[in-house]
Amino acid sequence: MRLRDVEYGRVLGASGVQGFFGEGYWFHHLPFGPDFQGATFVAKTTTLLPRPGNMPLRSDFTPRERLPKCIVVKPWKGVALNAVGLSGPGARALFETGRWQARTDSFFISFMSVASSASERKTELRQFVRMFSDYLPGFAGNVGLQINYSCPNVGLHVEELTEEVMSGLEIAATLDIPLMPKFNVVLPVEIAANVSEHPACDALCVSNTIPWGQLPRLINWKELFGSEESPLQSLGGGGLSGRPLLPILLDWLTRATRAGIVKPINAGGGILSKEEAHQVISRVDSIFLGSVAFLRPWRVQSIIREL
Repeated sequence: MRLRDVEYGRVLGASGVQGFFGEGYWFHHLPFGPDFQGATFVAKTTTLLPRPGNMPLRSDFTPRERLPKCIVVKPWKGVALNAVGLSGPGARALFETGRWQARTDSFFISFMSVASSASERKTELRQFVRMFSDYLPGFAGNVGLQINYSCPNVGLHVEELTEEVMSGLEIAATLDIPLMPKFNVVLPVEIAANVSEHPACDALCVSNTIPWGQLPRLINWKELFGSEESPLQSLGGGGLSGRPLLPILLDWLTRATRAGIVKPINAGGGILSKEEAHQVISRVDSIFLGSVAFLRPWRVQSIIREL
């Protein structure tokens, strides 16, 4: 995937799958842990201000719990449910470490506005963009911005955000770096097509997790988790990743082609094998790998090499 004459490769990591700086998580360092060498790094999504979310963090911004209570993993079913809720120290604390600036490879920072109204979210984005602009001259490598409009754990409804996304692209365009809005497949293809036509939109990223209970005709939530109620109900329900997303993603991508989307698409969701990676890459410019890192970690490097 080439954006503004910068090569970002055919395989990206999902936002957060390697942490804020690529440090990974404890299980990444086990003999069978995931190896992301050769994939483009995408940072864990940050918010403008510090946010406790549902996953306590250490002073180095890594999870305090080895098995976070806000994540339910069922590897035998190939699924996971998370309600992390964008836990993080805020953008300034991350920039101040200098670790993003020191990267020499091409990568993406991911940001999401989480205020309660559209006008407040636009204000947050403006403040983040100003902050990013101040630090941008110090970056050693090429950096792009993934603007997350799809996290299921902060109460946003993507289908209502068309105008907000367009305004967000206008705001972020002043950075003069590749911009990639991120959605989930709940977003109607027609809206994605409109967004893709914005001159500041360099690529689309789809799909983030599916919020609990959505798409019931396509996802048997009770069969997956044994109840009509989310095991993370007290944390907002969470979002689904893993095997059930793949056929939904493939259908969305087919409809995206019919809708005339020509901008590059970075697609992921339910890719747990090389064969599944080929199914997706045949339709798009690049894929991203996320839940495979903890559902089938030993396959990550072979998928990257294959593509």
